[in-house]
Amino acid sequence: MPQQLDTITFGEAMAMFMAAEPGPLHTISQFKRELAGAETNVAIGLARLGLKSGWVSKVGNDAFGKFIIDRLGNENVDIKSVLLDDFYPTGFQLKSKVTEGDPEVQYFRKGSAASHLGVDDFNGDYFSKAKHLHMTGIPLALSLETRNFARHALSFLKNNGKTVSFDPNLRPSLWLSQEEMVRVINEAAIGADYVFPGIAEGEILTGYRKPSDIASFYLEKGVELVVIKLGEDGAYYKTAVEEGIVQGFKVEKVVDTVGAGDGFAVGVISGLLEGLSIRDAVVRGNAIGSLAVQAPGDNDGYPTKVELLNYIEKNIQGVK
Repeated sequence: MPQQLDTITFGEAMAMFMAAEPGPLHTISQFKRELAGAETNVAIGLARLGLKSGWVSKVGNDAFGKFIIDRLGNENVDIKSVLLDDFYPTGFQLKSKVTEGDPEVQYFRKGSAASHLGVDDFNGDYFSKAKHLHMTGIPLALSLETRNFARHALSFLKNNGKTVSFDPNLRPSLWLSQEEMVRVINEAAIGADYVFPGIAEGEILTGYRKPSDIASFYLEKGVELVVIKLGEDGAYYKTAVEEGIVQGFKVEKVVDTVGAGDGFAVGVISGLLEGLSIRDAVVRGNAIGSLAVQAPGDNDGYPTKVELLNYIEKNIQGVK
């Protein structure tokens, strides 16, 4: 009997060089190397909560690729299905240091090994071990190869009776047009069980502004649960039979917003897999999102299970 995985995800990981001091990137002389990638953020976050978490991708057979594999292994993420590419390199990015808000990020990812992850690389035996698949809209945008891989993975997991969550994670700069982005992202979203857009993403994808209308757009097409991230206002959730708003956790200072949405997904997914109510799962999502924005790295603020439960217990007052 093969070892089972609680969750699996796939996508591009990059080496990230974080500026050691604030200022425009071209003025910075010292950087700290870290790991970047929406899907690796989710894989790491779930592993820290004690779930058996797998990540699938292709990295270059280079220093950056080996760094990514080692880092994920140290985070107890299952990397048995990560492929090494001898021809295409691992991408990287530069990220500015900010005292609050959104950092400046420059990407060097075009033609990366991950952008050549195709259907021929799909390992059905490995994916079939997972109870749940989490995917984002980023692989749908990277290349036609990764788009076909993503579509195949989604179809495979659904046909095998597994649950799927989807975070649009819109990256307009990676798409030829907004029309193509909306069409392809929505095709994937309506194939998932759970959809986690941000409120601005929801408006772009559906044309609606009210969270209830955005959620209904997907529910009417067969999605089971829609949870809409509202930033500091928390999150709105809706199914065919229930809906509600869960207030966010108060944060004294926002250090870095990158990774907050991925942390939110970690909280909701882990809660649902553990059988929590939707509301309590969303509370978890808000909690991890609030921890994420208080730390400088993409996933530095993600907690262990004990840290998460203690944080919620200490800060739950005022969260309704």
